[in-house]
Amino acid sequence: MTRIKFCGLKRIEEVKYAAERADYIGFVFAPSKRQVTRLEAAVLRKHIPVDVKVVGVFVSPTRKEVDETIEQVGLDLIQLHGPVSDELFRDQHVPIIQALPADATSSIHPDADYVLFDAPEAGSGQTFDWTTDLQADQPIFVAGGLRADNVQHVIERYHPFAVDVSSGIETNGQKDLKKMQAFTDAVKETFK
Repeated sequence: MTRIKFCGLKRIEEVKYAAERADYIGFVFAPSKRQVTRLEAAVLRKHIPVDVKVVGVFVSPTRKEVDETIEQVGLDLIQLHGPVSDELFRDQHVPIIQALPADATSSIHPDADYVLFDAPEAGSGQTFDWTTDLQADQPIFVAGGLRADNVQHVIERYHPFAVDVSSGIETNGQKDLKKMQAFTDAVKETFK
């Protein structure tokens, strides 16, 4: 079954709820309305069981920033957006999700463990052109404008390793537990 990643979580109640439904929970460390500090993420991390993987989301970070965040928060994976130095891919102690616009398959780093294909502006709630062919040697995550009413189409079209949702489970900029449940139900329904 396609795995689920809920991204951009900031509050304990949404983290606890998500941890019962998602395979991955993402904390955004890049400047964004969903950004959390390392300290906030470390507190939230305590409410996530070991079988749910915690992903740190970064945009063009330094190696020091990534290493310190992995250590302080206890990240299981890192997700890298934007221009990133090769150094970040070398000797990394956790798996790396390289995030790219869906039309940038030629930019996949050979040392990425996973590739996340997204809309041109990550976190915008916009989709990419779902007629685009996604090619990667690595398992893929698909993001970009996913919601309960369209995620089944994306799963049937791309057969991704995981789907990643943030704005599609929000109401008025806050995570919405009912939308989280609807998204989870829609993913599971695809495999019945």
